[in-house]
Amino acid sequence: MLNTLIVGASGYAGVELATYLNRHPHMNITALAVSAQSPDAGKLLSDLHPQLKGVLDLPLQPLRAAQEYAGKVDVVFLATAHEVSHALAPAFLDAGCVVFDLSGAFRVNDADFYQQYYGFSHQHAAWLDKAVYGLAEWQHGAIKEAQLIAVPGCYPTASQLALKPLIEANLLNPAQWPVINATSGVSGAGRKAALNNSFCEVSLQPYGIFNHRHHPEIVAHLGVPVIFTPHLGNFARGILATITCRLNHDVSREDVAEAFHNAYHDKPLVRLYETGVPALKAVVGLPYCDIGFDVQGEHLIVVAAEDNLLKGAASQAVQCLNIRFGFPETQSLI
Repeated sequence: MLNTLIVGASGYAGVELATYLNRHPHMNITALAVSAQSPDAGKLLSDLHPQLKGVLDLPLQPLRAAQEYAGKVDVVFLATAHEVSHALAPAFLDAGCVVFDLSGAFRVNDADFYQQYYGFSHQHAAWLDKAVYGLAEWQHGAIKEAQLIAVPGCYPTASQLALKPLIEANLLNPAQWPVINATSGVSGAGRKAALNNSFCEVSLQPYGIFNHRHHPEIVAHLGVPVIFTPHLGNFARGILATITCRLNHDVSREDVAEAFHNAYHDKPLVRLYETGVPALKAVVGLPYCDIGFDVQGEHLIVVAAEDNLLKGAASQAVQCLNIRFGFPETQSLI
């Protein structure tokens, strides 16, 4: 049995983590923590999320220093902002914990990336070099050996799962960059109230044009340039990514189908559509990424759908946990 701590447990991804780990047969939730300044400190998680009443009535403890849990926990999940994870992760790692970080603080092994796209100087180059990017279907071997797993962003997960098989099989014409148009529900902005993510204020619109932080994350790990435009939709959760590509000459629909089959036929949390494309209702509340496509001549459109809080955050973190410790990959997820 592994003792675990969830930091940021009151947020949307944090409560999903707590739910999965509470039913995981090999995990014991030692504590749920929030920042010492959080108004949620001292409350029960089930008071904030009533679906957990009688299921997970643990208090949200104020975290003042990582050292409070040194020697008490084996695994730490950081469902925190990047600056918080940047500060906390090294302390837990130095205490010997395995850390799963859901923020962007360690996703790209390049200190200059953080100065350019996050506006801060990364202070932990040694751990940044050791961090493994937790795109579970593509990083299985590295995750098994890692002490620090940086769980990918929600948009990058859907985008990369849709594109990597095509790139690996050399099916795409490099003269035309893949164009990713992706729409997320408002839960992607987090639980903290703000006018621009108030449900009554949200209308379908693009944002972060050419400067969203997930754009360079996608490019860094795909290894090819893309155009990425995120959109905010007036629904609670889920991501739908519609990706337009150009195929190399003489690439057929069967070649595309074969590339996806080769990549994911043995991956239980990616579901492929033989015909048609996925809709959000197929994945909301579930830990899958669903992928479908269609081809016309040299033009390919791929559609990927996932729950941004699950495959785009919490369930992928637990999937990485299962890989890391040799548990069945879908343990507690399905």
